[in-house]
Amino acid sequence: MLSQLGIVHSSLHYEHHMRLGPDERSALAVPASHVTGLVAMITTLWRTGGTLVLVPQFKATEFIALAARERITHTMLVPAMYALCLMQPEFGTADLSAWRIGSYGGAAMPRSMIEALAERLPRMTPMNAYGSTETTSPATLMPIGEQAAHLESVGRPVACAHIVVVDDDGREVPPGETGELLIGGPMVVRGYWDNPDASAAGFIAGYWRSGDLGSIDAEGYVRIHDRKKDMINRGSYKIWSIEVENTLVGFPGVIEAAAVGVPCPVLGERVHAFVHMDPAARAAAGDADALAEAMRRFCAERLADYKVPETVGLNETPLPRNANGKLLKREMRGWVPAAAPR
Repeated sequence: MLSQLGIVHSSLHYEHHMRLGPDERSALAVPASHVTGLVAMITTLWRTGGTLVLVPQFKATEFIALAARERITHTMLVPAMYALCLMQPEFGTADLSAWRIGSYGGAAMPRSMIEALAERLPRMTPMNAYGSTETTSPATLMPIGEQAAHLESVGRPVACAHIVVVDDDGREVPPGETGELLIGGPMVVRGYWDNPDASAAGFIAGYWRSGDLGSIDAEGYVRIHDRKKDMINRGSYKIWSIEVENTLVGFPGVIEAAAVGVPCPVLGERVHAFVHMDPAARAAAGDADALAEAMRRFCAERLADYKVPETVGLNETPLPRNANGKLLKREMRGWVPAAAPR
């Protein structure tokens, strides 16, 4: 259960790092029932005395109109929402000059998207955040104005957080090396309600096992490489699915992508990608097979050959996500048959 102390700590971090004040006008476009909506938005705006504008349902064109009409200054969205906004003609013509903080979480934001936002909204500062329900939302936040210099980072640990990176044997690894992130601090929950087995597996010595593979550099900036369970192992080559996904999102018209490992009797796993495109861009592209091959060539120009998706599935509808905006890869893996031996 979330504690009152954890909620206060978390809302204070958002307020301080984003320099939010009583004149803030924030658009609540993520679920209010989830920790992001509850803590990052509702509690934080209540503390600052700002205004919270409710968004009943996110649709890019309507959201842009609302942001202009309400003079929105602050948002917390998932990257796919920003991608949808960027694809609308109105995004380049609406008066969004009040929008100064564009925070995001739930997924990494590709460099191409950050650069596109900077071009369209030069006054807006993008800010990454990383956390979960177990950490009462933020465990890291990007210091304001530093995202451009640390595009692949989710920021630095918040003041009360203690994050360590450990190997498979539980030993802390040196700065820059990859391992599982363990997170401790007063904002971390003590366990799972009425589930001692899950609590025993998920917590150790006061730390929560995040299940995320990442690293912390010598300056304290945290990077998330992948979910431990989502890392793809192709013939003993480890592939971070996030790297493949961020590359695909750079393809014209792609809104979101998910890379998963498909079981293969020869290599262990092969890379399959699910892609959801802007409907207009998808219609203009024509033949699905030719489009998928174009995406593979696009990846081959930017990734090592073993990371290039061997198959690409084009989804007419948005990819499934949980309430925190994270892709439901477990569900998507069931959509793909095992790869044939090659």
